[in-house]
Amino acid sequence: MTDRPAADSNTSNVPAGLAAATMRAKPVARRSGTIARKLWAVGGLTAFGLGAAGAVLPVLPTTPFILLAAFCFARSSERLDAWFQSTRLYQLVFSSYMERRAMSVKAKLRLLVPVTILMALGFVFTARIPVLRAVIAVVWAGHLIYFGFVVKTER
Repeated sequence: MTDRPAADSNTSNVPAGLAAATMRAKPVARRSGTIARKLWAVGGLTAFGLGAAGAVLPVLPTTPFILLAAFCFARSSERLDAWFQSTRLYQLVFSSYMERRAMSVKAKLRLLVPVTILMALGFVFTARIPVLRAVIAVVWAGHLIYFGFVVKTER
């Protein structure tokens, strides 16, 4: 037995070492924030890898994966976000758009040509599913309208 009086009646039956350890424990929410940031980082790295592969392979789109990577890296850590923004792929695809909200004609074509090819393939292979063909056509038209008329063109 100890001579010390208990701090409050709730901890009087708890050994002093256990009570002190409980007071020092990190809250659960802090650990889940770290886990969430790690998951965002993994998602960003995965999306970046797919985007990089899409820059080389004509059948895999680059832009959606790089956008997803930017979204994930911004939520993971400042260090990963800074690294991502310094990559050549980011500089080629998005730096001018993110800085000036404008794209060069070459950048627009680099984005729209693969999207158009993929949409055309999807349109051809869904000949028996008219609803899906309509969705593909609407998405393709949305891309053309957005990048043709909404995003400013650099000179």
